[in-house]
Amino acid sequence: MTDHQTTARRFPAARWRRLRSLRVRLIAVFAAVALLAAVSASGIAYWLNRDAVLKRAQDTALNDFRVSLSRNVSELPLNAACPELAALASNVASSGLSYDVVVVDPAHPECAAASSDPTRFTLADVPAALQSTVAKPREVSESNPYPYHLYWQRQNLGGRPFVIGGTKVVPGGPTAYMFKSLENERADLNTLGWSLAIATLLALIGSALLAQAASATVLRPVKRLGDAARRLGEGHLDTRLEVDGSDELADLARTFNRTAEQLHEQVEELSAREAQSRRFVADMSHELRTPLTAMTAVTDILEDEAESLDPMIEPAVRLVVSETRRLSDLVENLMEVTRFDAGTAKLVADEVDVADLIMSCIDGRAWYDAVELDAPRGVLAVVDPRRLDVVFANLIGNALKHGGSPVRVKVRQTGESVVIEVSDSGPGIPEDVLPHVFDRFYKADRGRARSEGSGLGLSIAMANAQIHGGTITAANGEVGAVFTLTLPLTPPPPPSAGVAEGGPARDAAEDKDAT
Repeated sequence: MTDHQTTARRFPAARWRRLRSLRVRLIAVFAAVALLAAVSASGIAYWLNRDAVLKRAQDTALNDFRVSLSRNVSELPLNAACPELAALASNVASSGLSYDVVVVDPAHPECAAASSDPTRFTLADVPAALQSTVAKPREVSESNPYPYHLYWQRQNLGGRPFVIGGTKVVPGGPTAYMFKSLENERADLNTLGWSLAIATLLALIGSALLAQAASATVLRPVKRLGDAARRLGEGHLDTRLEVDGSDELADLARTFNRTAEQLHEQVEELSAREAQSRRFVADMSHELRTPLTAMTAVTDILEDEAESLDPMIEPAVRLVVSETRRLSDLVENLMEVTRFDAGTAKLVADEVDVADLIMSCIDGRAWYDAVELDAPRGVLAVVDPRRLDVVFANLIGNALKHGGSPVRVKVRQTGESVVIEVSDSGPGIPEDVLPHVFDRFYKADRGRARSEGSGLGLSIAMANAQIHGGTITAANGEVGAVFTLTLPLTPPPPPSAGVAEGGPARDAAEDKDAT
């Protein structure tokens, strides 16, 4: 995959994380609520104002049309001719409200329709539904004294809005229609609509700014809480939050402080217990070394004289010798584990040839007949030879003990690291055992009451690899188990601070150096 493709995939994920942030969601919620409220209020205001403006304009025009028509119709003679009808239309339309009038008389079909402005409006401009409604009489009753009424309808003519009203002048006589333009009202409503739209936009912007301020107020304590939790997770157990107020965030801060305090107390208690355990192990190992030194000297003499002893006593003597050595190895391992736990284990590094170091380990333990070595010379690494010898001895010895010969050791250099693979010819490691092979005192066969090993060898090997900045992995190969040791050619720098107090770990280190 190219760098361009990697960047293209990374950026959408980053944008998606930003879009899912609490700040963005708060702003989006505020903006959505403000937009919904502003649109609803603007829509309601617009429709209310629209109905009010149109109703006022059409009611004013219709009332004026009715009054003007009533005033001028009395001057209309019976069987009025076309000129009289045209004069009526002009007189009614001259009221000053700028509407046009069309008068139609069925008795004079030759003049079709008399209009106050024949070039603009004719009977054809009147909707058919309005014509039929105006011409239809209603039943006269107490609540309806007149058979004919004034009716109106809004209609677009040539793309322009009009209110068209019509009524019978006299029963059986002509019919008059009024055309009132609503262009001015539409312009006013358009202006109102733009004003409401601008107000909605301003409300949206204001809500976004308000959401930004609100989110900053809410998220600032949350950010402080997140930073404090991060520092607490990094081991700064004295981290506390300043509490101000009595709201939910303040309660959350108080809960965090109480939790941090309890965690601090528990960690201090566990640390004290761990220190006591390390001191106990170191003191016990220290106290056992003196009698073990004397016992080892005696058992060495007994071993030299074992062949001259009574045959009945010889097996017991050899058992005592082997168990004494096993106990001595266990004490040394416990002291080494104590050093690693206390952080006092140090590297005495030197540049060595890895192949020579492995050959020295094999020759010193007389394993040369059981080990196949594939190690090119010239792979130089800065390591502690003594600690690395412990690692090789544990890995190769473990392979010989549990896997059987031949054990194959392969060395290769990869970049700035050296990789050593130790494989055996045995049945391999059970899958349920693999995750625990480096655990202390772990033994695959827990049914055995005792074994030759202490269960500390592989854990010490792992600790020695880690102090070099490397690691060891265990797996099953095609035949047998495979342990892979990976080490950098140059070890990491030592930690800046060691153990603050002396105690058992320091005593153990001093005892080890004194031997």
